[in-house]
Amino acid sequence: MMTGTEIINQFERFCPPELAESWDHVGLQIGDPDKPVQRIMTTLDVRPEVVDEAIERQADFIFAHHPVMFHPAKDLDIRNPQNAMYAKILNSGITVYAAHTNLDSVNGGMNDWLADQLQLQNAVPLVDKDIYPITGMPRGMGRIGELSTAMSVTQFAEYCLKVFSIPGLRLIAPADDPRKIKRVAVLGGAGSEFYHEAIAKGADAYVTGDVSYHVAHDMKAAGLVVVDPGHHIEAVAIKGLSDLLNQWKQKKNWSVEVIQSRINTEPFEFVTKK
Repeated sequence: MMTGTEIINQFERFCPPELAESWDHVGLQIGDPDKPVQRIMTTLDVRPEVVDEAIERQADFIFAHHPVMFHPAKDLDIRNPQNAMYAKILNSGITVYAAHTNLDSVNGGMNDWLADQLQLQNAVPLVDKDIYPITGMPRGMGRIGELSTAMSVTQFAEYCLKVFSIPGLRLIAPADDPRKIKRVAVLGGAGSEFYHEAIAKGADAYVTGDVSYHVAHDMKAAGLVVVDPGHHIEAVAIKGLSDLLNQWKQKKNWSVEVIQSRINTEPFEFVTKK
């Protein structure tokens, strides 16, 4: 029977933890990876409702994109909802593993999945990190590539609504901007700090989440069109991770089942003016 350690070792050959940013907390989060694993559930976030789902669906390994433990617990008072979730995970014998900014940088990871959603052609890393030894190709945060057909700013914003299946987004652009969008940069999560790279590499538009008010002013002053579709577009990782694990399962005859979380962990709702 497979153990969590075997699954982790295979994944980390593909996506080394060393690719993660220095502030990040990737890898084993909670539990005993040496235990046998029968069912893996992939998810974007590990929230109480996701843990309940894992228990209900008898998953004994949660594979997440966002780390469940960004900050060390100061105590184990289970009146705190976060601590109560940790206790439930441990009491249920579930192992939790997370691949975050290392998955953002690796070839074939998060930002390739987002570039595929946008149907970007000839996509390459936006922020170069190093050369991937397996392929000899550069890897790094974000992607930049070309749309098959140029679009107006409004058309591109509507296109993003469609491809990411979201009810709304924030657009940063001069009023009635006449330019056409052809070359597009994308970086999942919160990528505001990299907008200068998008400009330097000739992006007509930059797609990233969690843009703050003052940075949005700077982006606009620099003449960059920015689409902020939110952080939750990274939910593409649920299917992406599942597909990866199933490829290895088939190739290596793993005796595990891989399921995808059905829980929508988007914390925001869009309220429109009537």
